[in-house]
Amino acid sequence: MEVIPVINCLDLECAVEKIRLAKEFLKDGDWLHLDIADGKFTFNKTWNDPAGWQNMAKGFNLEAHLMVEEPEKHTEEWLHAGAKRLIIHVETINEKTLRQILALARKHGVELMLSSNPETPVDKLKPYLDEFKEFQVLAVYPGPPAQKFLPIALYKIEFLRRSVPDAKIEVDGGIDFDTAKTVKNVGADKIVSGTYIFGNADPKSAYEELISV
Repeated sequence: MEVIPVINCLDLECAVEKIRLAKEFLKDGDWLHLDIADGKFTFNKTWNDPAGWQNMAKGFNLEAHLMVEEPEKHTEEWLHAGAKRLIIHVETINEKTLRQILALARKHGVELMLSSNPETPVDKLKPYLDEFKEFQVLAVYPGPPAQKFLPIALYKIEFLRRSVPDAKIEVDGGIDFDTAKTVKNVGADKIVSGTYIFGNADPKSAYEELISV
């Protein structure tokens, strides 16, 4: 399973330090996941400066998780900052704004992934199943790090695997060695992890442990 480390920071200093640690075990071209929280859609607000990212994270592919209201207003700045994959939330889009985001993603040749909050029913995803080949299942509430994995997410993973058999399914939130095994068993292709990796005394070992799942 693919493992993508998460940068979930309140300030630039934290982001710089986590990127420094990531460079000890990631290779050029590997992915980093950046949590972009606006304090409106989310409980908290994270560091989210596109220009700052562009200047300090050269060599990595960026997966930008837009946990924001009106993602269509933020898409272009992250594309210009070099994001190779955008993650948007089903709770924040409609048919019109999705068309805008899709057009920008195609123009820049980047991937687009659809996420949903733990409590969002699968019926909310059904109108968009034909539009996406990549889905994220958020297993915690959007925003703060170090939350506990919510088992309700497992049903959504199973639903997506049945409904879109060839989709890539990513799971975000509360990922450790045990939950990584659990989500893999029900159909996940990739996981993202922040606290388990960067909160470990040896981030490289934690990262390699997750890869071994």
